[in-house]
Amino acid sequence: MPVNQKDVQRLFLQAVFSRGVLSGKLAQTLWEKAKETVQAVDEELDIAESDWDTFVTEVNDSLNALDLEFRHVQDETTGRIMYAIANRKDDTIAQMAGDYAPVEISFFKAVVEQIMLAPRESYSISSLAALREVSALKPKSNMSKTQAEVVLSSFVAKGWLLKSKRGRYSLSARALLELSPYLKSTYPEEILECVICYEMMTKGVACPSPNCKVRMHFHCFTKYSARSRQCTTCKKDWPPNPESMTAVGEAALRDGEDGKRRVRRPVEDSDEEEDTGGDNDDDEPSQPSQPDRKSKSHQEANMDVDEDDDEEDSDTPVKRTRGSRKN
Repeated sequence: MPVNQKDVQRLFLQAVFSRGVLSGKLAQTLWEKAKETVQAVDEELDIAESDWDTFVTEVNDSLNALDLEFRHVQDETTGRIMYAIANRKDDTIAQMAGDYAPVEISFFKAVVEQIMLAPRESYSISSLAALREVSALKPKSNMSKTQAEVVLSSFVAKGWLLKSKRGRYSLSARALLELSPYLKSTYPEEILECVICYEMMTKGVACPSPNCKVRMHFHCFTKYSARSRQCTTCKKDWPPNPESMTAVGEAALRDGEDGKRRVRRPVEDSDEEEDTGGDNDDDEPSQPSQPDRKSKSHQEANMDVDEDDDEEDSDTPVKRTRGSRKN
């Protein structure tokens, strides 16, 4: 079968879709691998030379009619550039229908809501708080907590949620990329924006000054503090490291401080969250495993590329202080 330059895009997109979210380094490696694979089929094919940014533009031109976009975001913890195919509409969660049953998607939305409404800008919930959402789905669902544990592990394994060493769930880079329209339209009052990169944030640091609204990702704070030690807005002197700043993310809460379950009232009633019954939660450890992916054709087999060992995640320490978010 003859091949052409469009096959580079096709192979590349197949590899991206099969992985969900991938680092910028891996994305460019897959692009090079796609070109090599197509060239190997037809050595006389003249593949036009282009840089990475031009190729991404061409890919997005192809995806535009589907309301999809190949876009990137910096991982909130490591600062690494991460890419994914994102839906530009606010019904992004519907794309999970291929992997999950309707009741599992409802459970995911319930967990995301508790993460977004978590107190003190902690944007995380304990394992027990996540499992408690099973009860909130009744009587429409008869999902057991044992089944919910399996589903939660799947959300982590497929990159929709993160689970920390403390056993707390938070939003992943994939969730922030692919669910951005949904999150912004559903939780406009809870969305925080980094004042440096202007991207949504759920992990980072806040200015310790009372009533100051400045928030930054860890990596943005590191770059900014290298040239200035003052707040961008209130001009308060800042410490040189994030440990002494007010935390945004799970470090903003101590274990057992999740409190009661929160439900967002309809906009016409109130913009505040209301508490519902529930006990305080302790953390519960559980470690999911990453599912294996297998290639479906010879060309796809040639596209199997793993990230290099030298590109590892790093933990950023943050002092457990309290933010200004209202309960």
